[in-house]
Amino acid sequence: MLVNHNMLIDRQLIAGISKGDEKCIYKLYHHCYQDLYGVCRRYATNEDEIGSLLNSAFLKIVRKIKSYNADIPFEAWIRRIMINTAIDHYRKQKKYKATFFYPDEEQMSIYHKKVVDYNVADQSFDAEQLQQFINHLPPVTKTVFNLFAVDGYSHKEIGAMLKISVGTSKWHLSTARRKLQDLIEQSLNDQLIGENMKKISG
Repeated sequence: MLVNHNMLIDRQLIAGISKGDEKCIYKLYHHCYQDLYGVCRRYATNEDEIGSLLNSAFLKIVRKIKSYNADIPFEAWIRRIMINTAIDHYRKQKKYKATFFYPDEEQMSIYHKKVVDYNVADQSFDAEQLQQFINHLPPVTKTVFNLFAVDGYSHKEIGAMLKISVGTSKWHLSTARRKLQDLIEQSLNDQLIGENMKKISG
């Protein structure tokens, strides 16, 4: 869960950052880092990419700090910048564009009835394990899932951000849920087999 940063972002700090005060910028970075890293980690594929995206987003935050509206929760403001930075980054990559899959009408008509039981998942796996499951999703499917299920964007908003139709966004979400269900079930089965093996060998 994100921490409330509003108490930390006052006019004096904003003024210092606007003037290029390194101490103020470092203080902001210290307070932003955990939140930005957490968001970026869900969209990036490795640590190098996380570092690159995080630094790009923080630079934008510093440059736009004068426009920050205190009526908006600061953590929501920086998260929006982080997500937009990640999406812009991926849309510019040829390899990312190549991963876009546009289902045909027949595939679009298929609805996956299996959905992830997040209560079971939360009870059986920690946050790190759940993140690993999500990381196994195809890039665009993973992005749509994060935007919809974690960050709360609508399919219409996702379609505009990724330049895909609402139907395609829904298809990717459905595919993500099915693949996650399969991964969770397989992991639970592996755990059960491992426990039974221990009992037999013991």
